[in-house]
Amino acid sequence: MDWEAPGIVLETRPFGESDAIATVMTAEHGAHRGLARGAQSRQAALWQVGNLLQLRWIGRLSDQLGHFSAEPVHATAGFVMDDRLALAMLTSCCAVAAGALPEREAHPGVFDGLLRLLTMLPQGSRQLGALIAWEAELLAALGYGLDLSSCAVTGATDDLAFVSPRSGRAVSQAASGQWRERLLPLPRLLRPGLRANAEEDDPVQWRDGLRLTGHFLARDAFGLRHLPLPSPRLALYELVAALTENQIG
Repeated sequence: MDWEAPGIVLETRPFGESDAIATVMTAEHGAHRGLARGAQSRQAALWQVGNLLQLRWIGRLSDQLGHFSAEPVHATAGFVMDDRLALAMLTSCCAVAAGALPEREAHPGVFDGLLRLLTMLPQGSRQLGALIAWEAELLAALGYGLDLSSCAVTGATDDLAFVSPRSGRAVSQAASGQWRERLLPLPRLLRPGLRANAEEDDPVQWRDGLRLTGHFLARDAFGLRHLPLPSPRLALYELVAALTENQIG
């Protein structure tokens, strides 16, 4: 059994002295693991998280671990290594994909969105809105999508300002009432009809967006599998929260 496809390196774990077990993602094969020989030694640069590779997977049987061979296509990691925020975004989205996606289950929309995001990461903070939107798309693909189309209380489609942390449904400013403190802020970059503002330079919007998607990732995509939210994702939130504090201060 074998296949060839472009894929993104999501994770590598040491295996022996020089090899690694790599988790990659392709459009057709989803998150897929295999043995990457030399990934800790002579091919370490090739197997950096976030890199886009032309992959070949070979296994004697389809359900075996098998092994990878690869050629470089786009060295994403090299382009963001000197940008702390861009690097945090790269490690976060790859860790989220590696931990949340069922193995060998195709999610071409999630793959395409991640590929677009990774290739644009040298723009740094301007892509935080795209990352948050991608996390919302990932939740939807896994069956945990947010319903931001109308207010859960009144049915109104305007003035949407919050999201219920229990149902994932939007709530309008007028209907929030006594529950306001318990609701999650809905950032402009996720409100229907306002997503053109996803690249606006507003750390408060980024923080609120990461808090929103992070809540449902932690509760549903990871929590239902008794897994914690990946540490790179927690680190990204803390970094953006610090930017927010600096702006407000």
